[in-house]
Amino acid sequence: MVVSIELDREEDGRWIADALELPGVMCYGHTREEAISNAERLAITVIEDRIAHREMPRSALGISFAVLDEQLAFH
Repeated sequence: MVVSIELDREEDGRWIADALELPGVMCYGHTREEAISNAERLAITVIEDRIAHREMPRSALGISFAVLDEQLAFH
């Protein structure tokens, strides 16, 4: 499973990372890297929970992350 991370920057300077394939998995960070890391950790937790509740197959733990290229530029 590949999870795409979309980034945006709030007016107050905080970064927000959204895991597109997992609705509701969205995290803030003071830096771009912190927001990405927080979103990746939350995505893994959500996937583990869904596997535990038989909502996803165990193979979903073969996860990788891709930060969308067009989001790499600073605002």
